[in-house]
Amino acid sequence: MNTNEIRSFVVRGMLAIAALAVMLGVFSPPSLAQSFSGDVYVLTNQTTGNYVKVYHRFSNGSLLFFNSIATGGSGTGTGADPLGSQGALVLDKDHRLLFAVNAGSNNVSVFAVNGDNLSLLNKVPSGGTKPVSIGVYGGLVYVLNAGGTPNITGFTINPLTNYLAALSGSTRNLPGGSSASPAQVSFSLDGGILMVTEKGTSKIDIYTVNALGYSSLHGSYTSSGTTPFGFAFTHHDYVIVSEAGPDALSSYEVDENGDLELVTGSLGDGQAATCWAVVTDDGLYAYAANAGTNNISLYGVSDGTLTLLDATAGTTGTGSTPTDMALSADSHFLYVRDGGNGKVSGFQVNGDGSLTPVGSVSGIGSDTQGLAAR
Repeated sequence: MNTNEIRSFVVRGMLAIAALAVMLGVFSPPSLAQSFSGDVYVLTNQTTGNYVKVYHRFSNGSLLFFNSIATGGSGTGTGADPLGSQGALVLDKDHRLLFAVNAGSNNVSVFAVNGDNLSLLNKVPSGGTKPVSIGVYGGLVYVLNAGGTPNITGFTINPLTNYLAALSGSTRNLPGGSSASPAQVSFSLDGGILMVTEKGTSKIDIYTVNALGYSSLHGSYTSSGTTPFGFAFTHHDYVIVSEAGPDALSSYEVDENGDLELVTGSLGDGQAATCWAVVTDDGLYAYAANAGTNNISLYGVSDGTLTLLDATAGTTGTGSTPTDMALSADSHFLYVRDGGNGKVSGFQVNGDGSLTPVGSVSGIGSDTQGLAAR
């Protein structure tokens, strides 16, 4: 029996004990009395070998380490925010596949998700240097390469094997060139638009995507505030973008012509190093991670218009440096990678968008980048 099988056996045993305790009316520790309902993944980004750490998510939002799976590539190391990006580790819509960048070896890995287990399917060259972010829609994947001449490169997912294969002729150099310092690539909810943020030029690039999966640059737009970073698409082609310059969120609409139209410009939260942004599945709430002030801000979203509801909705502790964020599949829990102290902090998302802490796990390690949840 290998290590993963032993760990899986132990976890199943814990659940069986918890179930028996409930049946007999015996009080057991809260962590055991909760059922597993998902997983949280962290990308280690180590130069000696990149791994995905898997954490079981209980129904109360708490986490339990399960195992580590090698990506077959290497990371870059160096610091609390080594890749300067959002989307280094992403799930597909159905949570059947997990994609990871190997920024140190210039390739991308894809895993099959089977319950709590991950299986490495294949690894392919990223189409450039230093891949930092991945966008997935259906059977199409685009990778953002931040090094050298920054570009986006497309891949297809084989419907039989789920292997990744390069989409020949799909590489597009970013308009900002070597000055782009890009942060994220992602698809709109309908897959018709591909968007990239350029921190170095304060531009937002919009690409249209045709039926064959090829992208064409539609326009490069000046961001409302400097240093556009993380973003999330929401309903009706609205997109929420974080801005590390003014420490703010802005909202935009991609109109019927594919143009990016400003809705709410640079609404500040009064915090520092606002770099990451996520939006709940219902599109009503957006969260911004403030690495410089160790907290999370809450915004309301209504027809694309932003309202600051709570500048310090969640706190992660002194020196935590919150960076990557991920919402669970049902948006009931928010998880934050704390780059400063090697933890992942969890919060319950309440009906009004407010956050209630559900604990944290340590031992994530330094130099990590990338967080995903289901």
